[in-house]
Amino acid sequence: MQIDDGPVRRITFDRPDVRNAMTAAVARELADALADLDPEEHDAVVITGEGDAFSAGGDIEAMAERAETTPEAYERVRTTLGRVAENALSAPVPIVAKVNGDAVGAGMSLTAISDFAYAGDSARFGATFVNVGLVPDMGATAILPRLIGLRKTKELAFTGDLVDANEAAEMDLVNETVPDDDLDDRVADLVETLRNRPTANIGLAKEAIHDNLGQPWRDGLRREARLQSMAYDTPAHDEGVDAFLNGRKPDFD
Repeated sequence: MQIDDGPVRRITFDRPDVRNAMTAAVARELADALADLDPEEHDAVVITGEGDAFSAGGDIEAMAERAETTPEAYERVRTTLGRVAENALSAPVPIVAKVNGDAVGAGMSLTAISDFAYAGDSARFGATFVNVGLVPDMGATAILPRLIGLRKTKELAFTGDLVDANEAAEMDLVNETVPDDDLDDRVADLVETLRNRPTANIGLAKEAIHDNLGQPWRDGLRREARLQSMAYDTPAHDEGVDAFLNGRKPDFD
């Protein structure tokens, strides 16, 4: 995995010979890369794959070599794929999936748990876990029903069928599908927009949205008020108000 750090942390799966399939080691590395994000240093994360695939999901050859008990499997899943989902959903900066090719299995899950997802028009998506006798993981069972609906989630999870990029956009699995040659520019435009927004405050909004998924609305209002009160006490809020009152564009640093 390639990790290029800076204001935008860029993570690239670099196993094109196996269509960027994920081993436990790759998942741990990805989880680590999503664990230490700081809105004072990072504006966004962009995740993509090298070659013609985003990620083909779990490495089947690695699965075949495993010999572990059920408790051992539980511990491995929680500390690898589960930790990726936890770190992505709680990251204080926006995460963007740049889906440059097929995203199946855990690759589809990663698309779902990202804050934004843009796909090239050649990409395909599928919850293909069932094809190897597994259950969707990396947060898919928690996020997909909320993102694309209960029936569509069951259809994908129970059949393992693939959908093309246009259908993925129609079901809200991705924000938008663009021609493959335009994908870099489309994601660059989004990242530029995000870099001109107050990152720490985006993190507060993300926390409120995720904490309130499936919660009673009264509890949600309390969480929302707590996070909004934190946002009021930030330099970004002061700058936004001052810019509005003085008829200028805000300069969020």
